[in-house]
Amino acid sequence: MPTRPRRSKGPSCEPVATRVSFEGTRLIIEIDDGRKIGVPVEWFPRLAKATTVQRNNHRFIAGGAGIHWEDINEDLSVRGLLYPR
Repeated sequence: MPTRPRRSKGPSCEPVATRVSFEGTRLIIEIDDGRKIGVPVEWFPRLAKATTVQRNNHRFIAGGAGIHWEDINEDLSVRGLLYPR
């Protein structure tokens, strides 16, 4: 079951994920400032190959700055999704 992230305080703080979902072939991350990030799940091969149960077994890490999927050993950061290199 996902853990609840802490809320950020002010615009200079790290973006914080509040919800993770999958819609078709997209990974959707909701952020505490109201934005939603939607990216193709195939960008992350472990998530693309994961079962629904594995995808839903995630937790927020670093106060919501990241998401961890224990079953597939995958970690994503909100900052990395917002500002890809």
